Amino acid sequence: MKIYTRKGDKGTTGVFGGKREPKNGPRMECLGTLDEVNSTIGLLRFKLGNDHDWQSNLHRIQKDLMDMMSHLARPSSSTKENKNPKPVDGAEFCEQWIDELEDGLSSPSDYFLLPGGNEVSALCHVCRTQMRRGERTLISLADEDPDCVEEYVSSYINRLSDLFFTLARAEMDKHGVAEEKWNLFLYKRKKTSK
Repeated sequence: MKIYTRKGDKGTTGVFGGKREPKNGPRMECLGTLDEVNSTIGLLRFKLGNDHDWQSNLHRIQKDLMDMMSHLARPSSSTKENKNPKPVDGAEFCEQWIDELEDGLSSPSDYFLLPGGNEVSALCHVCRTQMRRGERTLISLADEDPDCVEEYVSSYINRLSDLFFTLARAEMDKHGVAEEKWNLFLYKRKKTSK
């Protein structure tokens, strides 16, 4: 079987169930962004090396993203059943990992940070920003096809950006790289101004 089909040459692509949609529509924007961040996570995993403590969790996230994308590729009008798993515990999984990481950090997370520090930390920030873009495109998809975007997907995607922020901090802390702080988080500024 050939990889190319020529069916998409006129700007449409097939979605789950056989329907065709524009390649620049909300569904494809969302799927393309999540695919992009999944590829960046693959690069991050390569940079970390096979024996790194994060490998199994990042591998799980990549598989979960693929499963979520398969469900997002299925318009709610489709009658074809999607048998791929639904990672409904994704947000909780992220929260547990974030809590573990934060418990090991030498200082709390009170500031917006300038992305960077070292290569792995900077790559975590790239994942974080791509995930935020994915979240924005997910909202656009939900506006067009509300029944397609289940709550567990929105929660998981939202937590993933928080997770990659925390992974960036953990990487810098582990290697003794100073964080470049910008401003206190808004809720911290309100507390200190009272």
